Amino acid sequence: MKKKNSTPVRYKMHVKKGDTVQVIAGSEKGKVGEVLRTFPKTSKVIIKGVNLKTKHVKPQQEGESGQITTVEAPIHSSNVMLYSNKQKIASRICYTFNSEGRKVRMLKKTGEIID
Repeated sequence: MKKKNSTPVRYKMHVKKGDTVQVIAGSEKGKVGEVLRTFPKTSKVIIKGVNLKTKHVKPQQEGESGQITTVEAPIHSSNVMLYSNKQKIASRICYTFNSEGRKVRMLKKTGEIID
């Protein structure tokens, strides 16, 4: 009998595609970039210009030379924090309601509304 994967499954994430985030842990700590893609099932995100990996591509046709390309690899969403471009500071988020009664995300340190 096959053993099931014991990693926890999370579907709700504090970051969305298009958000500006700062990496707060790991070898890329301190870098700021935009979220290009999110993977809610594994709680990972791909950030533009962060966690670059090199990939060697074999030539497809005869006479063509191989290439070395750089690709952004995903990092865990717990290692990133939302970043305010105006105040140049990373902050946690809280959920609040705007004047129209819609639930929106707000940066705790600056009070800036994201959505």
